[in-house]
Amino acid sequence: MPTLEDIVVDCLHPAVLARFWAAALDDYEIRTYDQDEIERLAGLRLTPETDPVVMVDGPIGSMCFQEVNETTNGTSRIHLDPPTSDQALDVARLVSLGAFVEAVHDDHTVLADPEGNVFCLYDETS
Repeated sequence: MPTLEDIVVDCLHPAVLARFWAAALDDYEIRTYDQDEIERLAGLRLTPETDPVVMVDGPIGSMCFQEVNETTNGTSRIHLDPPTSDQALDVARLVSLGAFVEAVHDDHTVLADPEGNVFCLYDETS
């Protein structure tokens, strides 16, 4: 059986969404742009901020944020459910990063990232 290596997220603004998720998840960082990549982007009249594909690397794989020119219609068919040991603290932190609270339940909170992609923050004990 194959293993999961990358999660690809279609989005309108890859750099913005990559920064959100790199800050939202422990031990995830935007992949560093070396000089060759910066020069390649410049040749395309792009910068790391306008790059149509931004990678975020972490301990269990990478997230690829790729630019698409359409918005989603309704609920995402897949979403992340990160666990938390302090739901109130993490919800406040994620909202300060640009997330929006969609619904609050006894054991989890439904949030949306800055582009409206829904995810749930669950208590680690659930």
